[in-house]
Amino acid sequence: MPHDALILASSSPRRQELLTSMGIPFEVHPADVDEDVNGHPQEVVLLLAQRKAQALRPQFPHRYILAADTLVSLDGRIFGKPKDELVAQRMIQELQGKWHEVHSGVCLIAPGEEAADARHAMTKVHFAPLTEDEVSTYVASGEPFGKAGAYAIQGRAGMFVTEIIGSFSNVIGLPTALVRQMLISHRYPFQKEQVV
Repeated sequence: MPHDALILASSSPRRQELLTSMGIPFEVHPADVDEDVNGHPQEVVLLLAQRKAQALRPQFPHRYILAADTLVSLDGRIFGKPKDELVAQRMIQELQGKWHEVHSGVCLIAPGEEAADARHAMTKVHFAPLTEDEVSTYVASGEPFGKAGAYAIQGRAGMFVTEIIGSFSNVIGLPTALVRQMLISHRYPFQKEQVV
């Protein structure tokens, strides 16, 4: 791993896969922060992404640090990660047949820069109407756990999605086009083989 690899403040396998797909070398250093935050979905994800990035700044003062936070909202109500099957079932039942929003906050700290750069991405997703059996079968698959909104668009839940407006990768957990823009604007040293 190059000594100047980006620091990813997340243990999410989805974010790691997306960053790998961008061809960016990185090291995983999950940030342990208080995630008990209330407010508008956009405010919540931006604040949590900033907390995660800032938590690692003292440890890596000369490295690029990237943090993100993603949540699902329906009619202004925040859907985080379900605690159990009952909560997962309720979330999917509420999402089915409707449009909802997926919000991500992304924070980048560049070496030598005092201010952190925090930006927001939002994607609209529409679910098909589902039967109770379909909801129960999906929850029983175990896929909803550890996922904001109790679903993974890149998994089985992809067949529930009838329409999407915005970044697909954002729904997975990291808006890659936005991350690329942020890295470019902070003069990240892309490898020669990387397309920018």
